Amino acid sequence: MDVSAGADRATTSRAPAEQRLHDLDALRGFALLGIFVVNITFMASGYPGNLTTDPAFSSVLDDAARLLSAVFVDMKFYILFSFLFGYSFTLQMRAAERAGAAFGPRMLRRIAGLLILGALHTVLLYSGDILMTYAVVGVVLLAMRRVRDRTVLRVASLLYGIVLLSLLASGFFVNSAAFLPTRAEAMANAEKATAAMLGGWGDVIGHHLSGLPLLVLQSATFQGPTALAMFLLGMVAGRRRLLAGVSGHEPALRRIQWVGFPVGIAGGVLYALGGGNGEPLAVSVSAATAPLLTAAYVATLLRMMHSPRWGFVRSALAPAGRIALTNYLGQSLLGLLIFTGIGLGLAGSVSPVGTTGLAVLSYAVQLAVSAWWLRQHRYGPAEWALRRLTIGRTAGTGANSSG
Repeated sequence: MDVSAGADRATTSRAPAEQRLHDLDALRGFALLGIFVVNITFMASGYPGNLTTDPAFSSVLDDAARLLSAVFVDMKFYILFSFLFGYSFTLQMRAAERAGAAFGPRMLRRIAGLLILGALHTVLLYSGDILMTYAVVGVVLLAMRRVRDRTVLRVASLLYGIVLLSLLASGFFVNSAAFLPTRAEAMANAEKATAAMLGGWGDVIGHHLSGLPLLVLQSATFQGPTALAMFLLGMVAGRRRLLAGVSGHEPALRRIQWVGFPVGIAGGVLYALGGGNGEPLAVSVSAATAPLLTAAYVATLLRMMHSPRWGFVRSALAPAGRIALTNYLGQSLLGLLIFTGIGLGLAGSVSPVGTTGLAVLSYAVQLAVSAWWLRQHRYGPAEWALRRLTIGRTAGTGANSSG
């Protein structure tokens, strides 16, 4: 996800209006909510990470919360963040050109910063980190920055097609029972993981590190190729400035809604009823249809943000998206303090309805805090650190700093 885009805000703040895309910030801010709704379930219990359901939370409301997340949230916001990373990549290229700086070394320093932050994030806060994957895949994006749009689109389509075909092949020809634990083993592993989350620093870090093999496997087989495909699509969209000058009245936005919502929701229902993340065929349906629902969300937000009646939505969301890296890490810190033994020790005690409510409430607080922070500072703390590494000179944090 493009959680780091705000780090170059000072550079782009003096750029033309089309490069100060408040819409882009707002979309990124919106995606933060979906990311947290998904991540908090893994922060709150060891059961989701072991592809099983906590028997303590099997009420109708709990099942409904899981179903709604599977249909409307899972995968959709990861795709959006990845697309926005690619789009913002083109803005960073233009910023480097205006500054007379060599973009390659500058971006490599930025990628190194994301890798370092991701490693610290994984060990200390949350084992479901995406920053390290973004850093590795970002190197490929950097290498392809001069490739023609047509070729980029073909590569993106090929990558996503390979992901879908591999999922279908796994579903039809691979016996998952041969390498996945039995339900009894999964339940035992989930209980053990939850107990580790309730321990001290050593237990929590050990729990995070124990998930690294699975994280690497997912990144190599699914998340990495998917992210790269979305990076490339976002880069093409950024080159063509597709989000610049949007009025909200474009017929294409309505067409995206008419196609994206029914197809995307139907795919989400099939994904949920087909077994969710534990079933490759169900995941393949989600992977095939989630981009359409994501596009429908984007089209809806763009229409809302450019209407007189709903224009306040952009003002509410944009500050959070502007310091998305800080907010993303802040969400993980909050999960650590609420659920692990380092903090309140509520792991295994909060239902799916409760975790969703916590995510929404925390997100509302982040919106307010982000707006307050940016009235006094140019960057979020994490954005400042990443900018310092990227540009190689100290950047003032005050609201009136020239950067």
